[in-house]
Amino acid sequence: MGLSPQDTIRRFSALLAEGDLEALVELYEPDAAFAPRPGECVTGHEAIRAALRPFLALQPRMTGEVERVLVAGNTALVANRWTLTGKQPDGEEVELAGVSADVLSRRPDGSWGIAIDDPWGGG
Repeated sequence: MGLSPQDTIRRFSALLAEGDLEALVELYEPDAAFAPRPGECVTGHEAIRAALRPFLALQPRMTGEVERVLVAGNTALVANRWTLTGKQPDGEEVELAGVSADVLSRRPDGSWGIAIDDPWGGG
């Protein structure tokens, strides 16, 4: 039995804190879409890997509160209110926050993969 949709989103936060880029990328479906900044979208593992690298450079700590989970068959929508803190290479503190809109797909093993990740889309 795999993780629930909300567990997958929580795992994302844990992996971000660990700095585990490859495990983060594996949470995404191969053709997933990710919005690293409002109004920008990248697709596929290679582009998502490149888009996540700057976040990892911040040595981030992300906290979140899952506000809503809707499941229809093998598709789930998760809204997560999150805060990310970290440091720029020059030591300047960074704090980002938002409400994500994430669409997940159930995988054959019962786990959930992220198909659409819009950290800015639920607010």
